[in-house]
Amino acid sequence: MRLLKQLAFSSLCLLGVLSAQQVAAQAYPSRPVKIVVPFAAGGGPDIETRRLATKLGATLNGNVVVENRVGAAGILAAEVVTQAPPDGYTVLAGSVSQVVQKILRPKAQFDPVVTFIPVTQTSSSPTVLVVPADSPIQTAKELEALVRSRPGQLNYGSGGIGTAAHLAGATFTSQLKLDAIHVPYRGSVELMPALLGKQIQFAFPIAGTAVPQVKSGKVRALAVSGAKRLATLPDVPTLKELYNDELMVQEAWGGLWVPAHTPADVVQQLFVATRKAMQDPELQAHYLSTGSSVETSESPAAFLAFMRAETAKWAKVIQLAGVKAD
Repeated sequence: MRLLKQLAFSSLCLLGVLSAQQVAAQAYPSRPVKIVVPFAAGGGPDIETRRLATKLGATLNGNVVVENRVGAAGILAAEVVTQAPPDGYTVLAGSVSQVVQKILRPKAQFDPVVTFIPVTQTSSSPTVLVVPADSPIQTAKELEALVRSRPGQLNYGSGGIGTAAHLAGATFTSQLKLDAIHVPYRGSVELMPALLGKQIQFAFPIAGTAVPQVKSGKVRALAVSGAKRLATLPDVPTLKELYNDELMVQEAWGGLWVPAHTPADVVQQLFVATRKAMQDPELQAHYLSTGSSVETSESPAAFLAFMRAETAKWAKVIQLAGVKAD
């Protein structure tokens, strides 16, 4: 009899634990969810994430806030999030940048596919080769000729070592055997002031940053790094069209990651809510207007597989372009 009572009591306790877990899962989120953004406020990726946060808050029936943690080309933000409690309340706006940084700096205190659980991809954006609007350079071929005629005298900028802008520029110069100097800045928002101030002569910002500046007449677009032309810049050729080089086909993608060991049911709720948010017509129209495209994964597992493939691809790009950490 005592044994039966103990078994009954244990069963009730187990049911109580399971019920508590179910209630906790159903209650998610019971407080604000924070998305940590590795980019400076006001830049294209930051604006996109803030728009997503608004829509995601609605689909989660909660509040989603954005916090900017700029530094070391995304490493700082990644390390902050990887150390956060794995409860779904601290999310990283991860991107190809962190994948590249881990390749360049193996000792970094994070690993995109180990210390994080990838939730879903959210966007993809090519880089855009731009020069100041008052530059005499009209085409990518003219820029190539100018850099070739002035070895070591022209600069191109980026938001930091290993960023999409840096890799696109390094690939462009290395594949064409051009001698140009890379100037890394703290973030993508510093690129345009540097370009307009003539500290650098050309740059490869992602489309989300570049397209608004092209539309405003501040810079001139010479080429895009995507596999196809941008709908927002239909007259601007791709680098592949100009040089028939697959290595120059590069896309900067973004997505949401949570710390490893986040409960699977919370990951799934965040995945479903994000996919639903990304289907919002207003959000999609904004992404397309800036040259980005909405891209979501079929599942967290599919996003993980994509990231592993991207890691192999970018390791090859880094090796061939001779990119090294500072």
